[in-house]
Amino acid sequence: MKTPSRRPTAKHYQKDQLRTGFTTSACAAAAARAALRALRTETPQTAAHIPLPGKRQVAFELARCEFLEQGVRAGVIKDAGDDPDVTHGAEIRATVRFLDTPGIHYEAGAGVGVVTLPGLEIPVGEPSVSPGARRIIQRAVEVELGGDFLRHQGVHIRLSVPNGEAIARETLNPRLGVLGGISILGTTGIVVPYSEGAYRGSIVVEIKAALRNGVTELALTTGKRSEQYLMAERPHWPELAFIQVGDHVGFGLKRAARLGATRIALSGMIGKLSKIAQGRMHTHVSQGLIDIPFIASLAATLAPAPSPELMARLREANTARHIQMMLRKAGIPGLEQRIAHLAAQQAAAHIDHAFPVEVFLWDIKGGLLAYAHAAD
Repeated sequence: MKTPSRRPTAKHYQKDQLRTGFTTSACAAAAARAALRALRTETPQTAAHIPLPGKRQVAFELARCEFLEQGVRAGVIKDAGDDPDVTHGAEIRATVRFLDTPGIHYEAGAGVGVVTLPGLEIPVGEPSVSPGARRIIQRAVEVELGGDFLRHQGVHIRLSVPNGEAIARETLNPRLGVLGGISILGTTGIVVPYSEGAYRGSIVVEIKAALRNGVTELALTTGKRSEQYLMAERPHWPELAFIQVGDHVGFGLKRAARLGATRIALSGMIGKLSKIAQGRMHTHVSQGLIDIPFIASLAATLAPAPSPELMARLREANTARHIQMMLRKAGIPGLEQRIAHLAAQQAAAHIDHAFPVEVFLWDIKGGLLAYAHAAD
């Protein structure tokens, strides 16, 4: 048996100078194929090749290959490349044995989650191994055993991840009702660093899970803190209702409207909400900085009106918070309420007023500075 290491397990493809990585599905497939070969040949393995979609062959180094009383267990250390993936460095293990019943039969071992709520692609009670992951694993099994094997005989695969239950607490799994560990995911086998598509895909999964469980009033939050603050404000809302959309506010609004939400609460702080107030529904800095002159122009409409000297300083402010501080010191309220009102109007217009939109604007410590509502 080889000692698990943290070094890369396979060669990587380059994209825009960032290393791509491999999904948990690819690692599980490689571990399963290696274990099957060891079981079939009675010979320990040190590496495994698997085919990925697009006829791409990838080699994985094994962290372990162990003969057990029933079957063989192999493991691969996941390397997510340059993607900030919480499963990077985790060992994905597959323990395999042959069955008389045709097909592949999955079991969730320690550290792999089980689906407990409807709304996901996997039925309740099943190990959380996505359909795309199952296709990649099945292809690896068929390559190893032959295409006809699974029509006449079967393979039992128990997937496990040491420390997977702790890792899962940093994912959406507990909220989605996937309990006991991480999910085995990935349709291509490749992790693309900082993938916007993957992030948006997770937003869609969360919205669908909420709606399929009868939760139609959703909270879209721009980050973890704004989510926590709104959870405290709306303690009666189920956890499934809260969805961190990050910078993808417009995308979240559109998908919620398309999929059947009936109400949205939008939660954030002054910087990103000021962008929404302008109609800028993608709030990442790559799409533009916070518009200080715009915020200053809103301050000019307040009562009492800022003096010309104060207006000059507001236009030269470093941040939105800097403007807040200067207005507070001058005793001029109302900026946050103005931004919240405009943000609610812009968000509602973005979805053609499909449902009511609420906006909650917080300070950095969780104080509610403004609330606004736009009816459908």
